[in-house]
Parts: sequence; C-alpha cells; structure tokens
Amino acid sequence: MQTTATDAPKYLSVNNIEVIYDHVILVLKGVSLEVPEGRIVALLGANGAGKSTTLKAISNLLAAERGDVTKGTIEFKGARVDKLTTNDLVRMGVCQVMEGRHCFAHLTVEENLLTGAFTRRESRAATAQALERVYHYFPRLKTRRSSLAGYTSGGEQQMTAVGRALMARPTMILLDEPSMGLAPQIVEEIFEIVRDLNGKERVSFLLAEQNTMIALRYADYGYILENGRVVMDGEAKALGSNEDVKEFYLGLSSAGRRSFRDVKHYRRRKRWLS
Repeated sequence: MQTTATDAPKYLSVNNIEVIYDHVILVLKGVSLEVPEGRIVALLGANGAGKSTTLKAISNLLAAERGDVTKGTIEFKGARVDKLTTNDLVRMGVCQVMEGRHCFAHLTVEENLLTGAFTRRESRAATAQALERVYHYFPRLKTRRSSLAGYTSGGEQQMTAVGRALMARPTMILLDEPSMGLAPQIVEEIFEIVRDLNGKERVSFLLAEQNTMIALRYADYGYILENGRVVMDGEAKALGSNEDVKEFYLGLSSAGRRSFRDVKHYRRRKRWLS
C-alpha cells in the first residue's frame, strides 16, 4: 500500500506559521505542511500566494527581506530549525534553489558549481567526485563547464543552480519556480532530473510551482496556497483530478476547457461568496 504524505515519517514539518514583513504586512496566515523523507511535495498557487515566502521561511532567508516568522514552528528531522542560520541548515542537509536562476554570471559553470561545496570542507578528491556526480545528472553542464554562466541559456543556468545545491550533498532541496521562463522541453528535462535525483539519491523535494499541471505529474503530494493560506492538499493524482483544481488552476472543467476570462470571473465570484 502506498504511503501518503500524512502517514509517512515526518522529515520536514511546517507547523502553523505566520510571516510578517516590515512588522505590519501579514503574508502567511497559519501555513502547515509536511514533506516525508524521500518524497516530492508540490507547493502550488498563483503568483503572490505565498509560495516563495514559505520556502524562505523554511530556509531562514526572510530576514534579508525584513520578514519574520512570528508564530508557529519549523522542524527538520525532528529538531526545531526556525531559529538556526541558513548556513546551519545547509550543513544539516537543507538547500534552497532560489527563483530566477541565480548564478554568478562572471564565473564559469564549473566555478559556480564549486561554490556549492564550500560548506562541506572536503578533500579535493571528494569535491571532484561530487562534481562528477553533478555532471552525471546534468551532462549538458559538463560540455559547458568552461563557459561563463552569464552567457549560457536559461535552462543551463537553472541546471547550474540545482547542480550547485547538489554539491552541498543535501538530503532536502527547496526548489522555487523551476519552470519559470523556460521552454516546455527544458522544463520536462529539469523535472525528469528531479525525479531521477529523488528515485536514485533519495533527495526529498519541496517545490514551489505555478505550473500546476507539470508539478502534479511529478509530485507525490501537493498543497495549494491562496492568499497566504493552505486551501487544499492531497495526493498529487487526486488533486490533478479534482474539479476545483482543474477549473481554477488548469483552466479546465468537466465541460472541457474554459476561457481564462471565464475562470477568473468564477474565481472572483467564489471569493466574494465565501
């Protein structure tokens, strides 16, 4: 029998957190979610729903944007981590790949990857082994290893960002909007690599994604955010077949595809009536 996200052993656990920016702007309103070990969990929702803020709360990057977790707790492997530094989290095995493919444009692809091994303080041989592991999953990067990252394609920069996280040997990756601005073929390639890393390396993933259709195809479980709250969660297959999800996030209904304008109107009406 397949284990669900709710009955599998807890690995990452976010418990009823609230996030406030600038001491006044309430962005997350009691968000709770779990990522079991060795699973892919999708965090879905429209732009501005709170997906990136949730990931930054987990990885303790909010302070740089004048944000703060004011309520709730975040635990990893049974230990509370919301008061730790980002560096401490990386050492524990949690890495975030930021939205927007942040690379050091003036460094080569390989130099970018090597920056990810900084916290490991390993021997040269161990670092070289980690580098070859990244090239195994991202063979395109091996051919571009000496190219300046700023002159590579968007897909190659996204691969470089994920590869750099892998150099820290994480057991949990927080992946923010991996499909943003990329061609569909490249998006499929990156998600296939995510599935490969999950299956072969047992790396757990929490991925924030606007592309609900592809995220649910690769995830095991999903949470849907709206206006800083979790409004629905469930097994990925169940969410993908749910009529509300199909209508509000995929632009589909039991009557077939509806126009975006119709869906927006229905969502607006639903919000006022609720």
